[in-house]
This record gives sequence, C-alpha cells and structure tokens, in this order.
Amino acid sequence: MRNAFADAIYELAKENKKILALAGDVGAAVFDKLKNNCPSQMFNLGIAEANMITVAAGLASSGFIPFAYAIAPHLTMRAYEQIRNDVCLNNNNVKLVSVGAGLHYSDHGPTHHAIEDFAILKVLPNMTIFSPCSPMEAKQATIAASKINGPVYIRIGRATDTKVDYEFKPGNGVEMKEGNDAAIIATGATVYDAYMAAKELEKEQGISIRVINIHTIKPLDKGIILKAARETKAILTVEEHHIEGGLGDSIASVILEDGSKQIKFKRMGIKDVFCSYCGSYEDIKERYGLTKENIINEMKNLLRKDAK
Repeated sequence: MRNAFADAIYELAKENKKILALAGDVGAAVFDKLKNNCPSQMFNLGIAEANMITVAAGLASSGFIPFAYAIAPHLTMRAYEQIRNDVCLNNNNVKLVSVGAGLHYSDHGPTHHAIEDFAILKVLPNMTIFSPCSPMEAKQATIAASKINGPVYIRIGRATDTKVDYEFKPGNGVEMKEGNDAAIIATGATVYDAYMAAKELEKEQGISIRVINIHTIKPLDKGIILKAARETKAILTVEEHHIEGGLGDSIASVILEDGSKQIKFKRMGIKDVFCSYCGSYEDIKERYGLTKENIINEMKNLLRKDAK
C-alpha cells in the first residue's frame, strides 16, 4: 500500500504543482521518483512530526495541498495537538498519511503500533478518515484526499488483495461478499481475513456470511450498516485497533441509535492491552486473536448464541 500511495502522489504532483509531499525522515526511498522528477514538491522535515504538521498547516493556508507522511503512532500522537489546533480547528487542507498502521510493525513493540488512531482522530471536527485494505484502495484514497478541501487521514498498514472488483467511493462501504445469515464488518488489513473466513464458513458450514469493507471510518456509511442489521441475524466487527473507541464502537452506536432491530453483536480487536509481544505479523495476530481462524470461531460462537 505504501508504494501505491507513493505512485499516486507522484502522478498527482506531476499534474498539480500545489501538491507537496512532506516526510518525517521515514521511508525516504518511497519518494525517490517524486524527489528526482519534482524536487521542489518534496520536503524531508526530519524526526520532528509536530513541526511537520505545523509546516503543513502553514503551506495549506498559503494554497498548497501538503501530504504529511510518517510512522503512524508518531504522526498521530506525537503531533496530536498540532493536528487538532493547526489543522482541524482551522479546517486546513492538510493530508495526514500514516505508514505501518495497526500492528504492521509487529516486531518493533508497542511504541510502533497504531491501535488508538481511529479513537483519537474521529472525534476531531472536519476530519475525514480513510482506512484502505489494498493497494488499489490506497491509491484511490490518495486521489480522493487530494480532491477534499479539508483535513484527511489515510491509514496505511498491511494489505492483501481479495481480488473483488468494485469502485472506491469515499464515504461508501463496500459489500465484498453477499450473505444473509450474518455479517462481518471489517476495515484495513482485517478485510482479507474477514473475507477468507466468510468463504470458509460458507464452504465448510453452509453459513451465508456477508462481508462489508468500511474503508471510510469518517464519515461512516450508516446505510450499509443498518441494511446488514436488518437483513442478518448477527454482526461481527473486526479491526486492528483497540475495541474501545474503534470502528466497532461506531457501528454499535449506529445500530443502537436506529433502534429498529435487536441483533447479536460482537467486536473483535485489541482488548485493553498494549501488544508487548514482538514477532512476525502473523504471530502477533495469533497472539491477540485477530487471525482468520479467530474470526471463524467468533462468528460460530455468535451464531450459536443466536440460536439459543
């Protein structure tokens, strides 16, 4: 996804001299093509994320469209005051792009995990949040962000393409797979495992599982969520984020406030711990219960409760 973002920003920058890339001294090689061909549109501002966001806000107020890029927890938490005050409070046209979101940096420890970013950013007025699940979505989210006049956060982590063909529309969830028994609603890296879990449940158990990809966390597609709540027996949400304050909480609020139907509901995510285990990406997902097999088991349990 990182390379897809870099390719998109390069193409955008060639067409529009107002498009700028700002880097927090990370992944500089990703921007080599931009730096070599559009040197006046690429700036490395060093390991100083708060300063980078303030610079981005100043550039935006002068008519530029800056994309500020850094490791996810450093970008969103070290510079949170600047994001709140310099960017969102002033509705500045700044694009925040995080790399290594979720549990992507599995072997770097909890300082490099970004499992709080939805919670702290979705409360900020004027903020749009994209959580792409594939290189295609990362590219389309970057293009879409360039057209939005206001703050945008793009969360880039791991990606495995489901090979489902669809059009990326900001603010619109995507039904990746049809199903009427239950629904799995996922975002980002978890979409692939959710999709594969649903396929296996259908093949092995004969359970019809709808899979919904929420690539836009804010604004949230309430329509696709309420449709799933009306048409299925249970909803399972999956995300590489704390279950408190994440996508699952937002979905639960939508369903509860609508009040048109009672439905079995379960959130999957990180359960109020720091992920202190260091290892491979697959190992850390297994350690904290976010594998395809975990999704299958949670869905079976949810439907078993529904049958009682």
